[in-house]
Amino acid sequence: MRGADGTAVDVVGRDAELAALERLTGDVQHRGAAVLVRGEAGIGKSALLNLAGHDAAQRGLRVLRATGVESETTLPFAGLHQLLRPLFGRLPALPAPQRRALMAAFGTTDDTAAELFLIGLAALNLLSDSATDRPLLLLVDDAHWLDRPSADVLGFVARRLESEPVVLLAAQRDDFPDVLAGPGLQEQHLQRLDRRTAEEVLVRRAPHLDPTTRARLLDVAAGNPLALAELPLDGAHDDADPPTLTARLEHAFAARLPALPDATRDVLLVAALEDDQTPGESLTAASALRGEPVTAQALLPAVEAGLVAVDGGTLTFRHPLARHAIRQQATPPRRRRAHLALARTSREPDRQVWHRAAAADGPDDALAAELEEAGARARRRGGAAAAQAAIERAARLTADPAERARRYLRAAELAFERGRPDAVDRLLRQTTTLDVPARERVRMTVIRDGFEEGVHDVRTGTRMLTEAAVEAAADGRTDQALQFLRAAALRCWWAEPGTSARARLLEVVEQTLGLDDVLALEVLSYVAPFSRGAVLLDRLRTVADGPIDTARAQAAGEAASVVGDFPLAVQFLTSAVTGLRGDGRLGLLARALAVQAWSALNVGRFDLAATAADEAARLAADSAQPLMGTVARVVQAVVSAVRGPQGVHDAGDAGDVEDRLADAARLGLQVDSRAVLAGVQVARGAVALNHGQHHTAWDHLLRVFTATDPAHHPVVRTFAVTDLVEAAVHSEHRADVEPIVAELETVAARTPSPALHIGLQHGRALLAADDEAEHLFAAALTTDLNPWPFARARLQLAHGAWLRRQRRAAESRAPLRAARDTLDALGATAWSDRARQELRASGEQSRPRTPEAREQLSPQELLVAQLAADGLTNREIGARLYLSHRTVGTHLHRVFPKLGITSRGALRTALGA
Repeated sequence: MRGADGTAVDVVGRDAELAALERLTGDVQHRGAAVLVRGEAGIGKSALLNLAGHDAAQRGLRVLRATGVESETTLPFAGLHQLLRPLFGRLPALPAPQRRALMAAFGTTDDTAAELFLIGLAALNLLSDSATDRPLLLLVDDAHWLDRPSADVLGFVARRLESEPVVLLAAQRDDFPDVLAGPGLQEQHLQRLDRRTAEEVLVRRAPHLDPTTRARLLDVAAGNPLALAELPLDGAHDDADPPTLTARLEHAFAARLPALPDATRDVLLVAALEDDQTPGESLTAASALRGEPVTAQALLPAVEAGLVAVDGGTLTFRHPLARHAIRQQATPPRRRRAHLALARTSREPDRQVWHRAAAADGPDDALAAELEEAGARARRRGGAAAAQAAIERAARLTADPAERARRYLRAAELAFERGRPDAVDRLLRQTTTLDVPARERVRMTVIRDGFEEGVHDVRTGTRMLTEAAVEAAADGRTDQALQFLRAAALRCWWAEPGTSARARLLEVVEQTLGLDDVLALEVLSYVAPFSRGAVLLDRLRTVADGPIDTARAQAAGEAASVVGDFPLAVQFLTSAVTGLRGDGRLGLLARALAVQAWSALNVGRFDLAATAADEAARLAADSAQPLMGTVARVVQAVVSAVRGPQGVHDAGDAGDVEDRLADAARLGLQVDSRAVLAGVQVARGAVALNHGQHHTAWDHLLRVFTATDPAHHPVVRTFAVTDLVEAAVHSEHRADVEPIVAELETVAARTPSPALHIGLQHGRALLAADDEAEHLFAAALTTDLNPWPFARARLQLAHGAWLRRQRRAAESRAPLRAARDTLDALGATAWSDRARQELRASGEQSRPRTPEAREQLSPQELLVAQLAADGLTNREIGARLYLSHRTVGTHLHRVFPKLGITSRGALRTALGA
């Protein structure tokens, strides 16, 4: 850091922070990391990054740098391009889809940008490959000014660095929204210096300062290092100074400008307005601004004033506040002239258009059309933020009100695509005085209302979406009608819109959508899973026999899960997951995996439930889908409990199970989602039953079946009938559960839901009198339960226990053995222990269960091992799971000793069935 006279100022008071960063870079060969340094303006974030970079370079690390700049927040992947540019020589070694994705993102080809996560995987592998030669330190300063696509990619990378010899160190100001926050990212918050340390800094800067002025400066700077270095030594007592410290610092930088030569101030202004400038480009633009040559000599006064630094081919400002002060100090006419000069000298067409637009002081339809074209180009490169900004600016330059409204609405659509409800609201407000067709107003209001999947303002939102679909269908916009109806239908799942709203929605769905299309079946399943259950299952089972594309496989899987056919849901979603992986559509993949995990859990395929939920949780964080992340956490909690200590792995102990469920419940309450709260209560009931805590299980589960409870859900309750009845029978609540079962019998008469009918068969047998139970157990066991191994094993266990209590010990052993063996194979340790206890009571001893080797693996290790056993290479596995090949190798390095093998060829045998 430098003072006002340009002399160096040592960084003091940061020993602990520097030591922590040095430990990370010192251990980089063994473990990667990502750290976000936060703090107020001037607190020393940049200085800390620079010192960390210097130390890393001394240790032999390669240091890559990028700095977010305000004027580039609308340029897609500008920050990522800065960071990765030194590695472009390695691009040819990337797999072709990843190489093309990066090149399209950087605008070096005319290809349409790939999914953001494929770009993220390409960046991760480029860094991983480069780190093979030398470990890397990535320094990202002013991360709050990163363009959104770059920030998203770097967040994706940051969450996957644990196995890479790469450390990412980013700095962000406190007064900006989080840019890189998320799991896997450590935070280091810089505090102001204490009084003694601050005085030490000031003494180094001005050793002969009189005590009164020194005390005043210390009071004003309040421990901010930049203020101690930059505030004027003779002006800290001025009562006219700006009130905030940040404003004082900007004022201090601006106060140096009047003393500079005109040519110097012109160079500074064009450099401040065009952030990606070399000194030569700034001098060229300044020459165009002045109409006469400006040489490098013009930069010397700015360097001496401590405003900029020139190092070879780089021109950098001492601090972002200096850049901002220069922009603010210039009058509007002077800024316009500077933008025009930059437009004349820029070599990039899109930058030329932006500068011309910034210089415009009135409507200009031709320029607006050029801006819209620039926005379209940005959109093709994956820059929704840049496209939104360009089209919004084009709207402001448009004279015709109808055309201006069209552009504002298009910008609002892009803001919706980016997940920015604040921007949608602002852009829609721009249209309130314009002549916007009513149909378009409804359309955009619907989009704004659709940010959450139907968990806010449910009744009004459902009706609005329904009627918007009617209008869209009447106009022949069938795809849009389907979109609106699906959004409305999801409200029927996550919350409850009310009887009349649901009935109207069902009427419109059946009038508008033909049920030959699987996409329509998904919508119908959310709206009327019981009354239309037979039609839905018939159509879904017919579809399952033929070819189906990825989108429809996902829709069919979700529909099957809603109507209770979980084995069929797993079948469809397995197909969908394969297709979504290939397309790089991680947002949809996270959803498909979450529903697959829930479905696999309900049939007892705990390996699949564990691996799918683990991946869904990670991808839901990547794609900002908290509801899907919640579903994944619920599944993880139940699997961890059911499979015992080996099911917990690195997720923690039994306490972590309730922590996961408590987190999910908090989100359910925040968004008022009955589906989330019901899922949490079903999971808590399952966990309690697993531990033999029947009273606790009853209390948890009863909430899902109680209509007045926030956790009540008419569909989710049908998946938990077995658990509820078993909890009731063993906790003296038999009389309480019988009317609930009777009510569910009436529901079962309306729907063929396999989950409901299997649960009721089990419940009838448990509740029956002794003279009826034999017949009911036999009837339940004649059902084809092969696709439902956990339900079958629990039914066999219950049957065997009943036989033993009837003093028919010899007859009880066969079903108890079958239950034990299945539960052993599923890894349901508490349940298999229960079967052993019943067998022992019947007079037969069982060998202790021997855990299978694969049960030692974490869900991600198991998934990697399964793919390796199928013959995929590390790079192929990485591409499929959105991990680097090095991370895959690290997982396999851990897997082999756990399985007791030494080669990939032994994986298939070691993993077993």
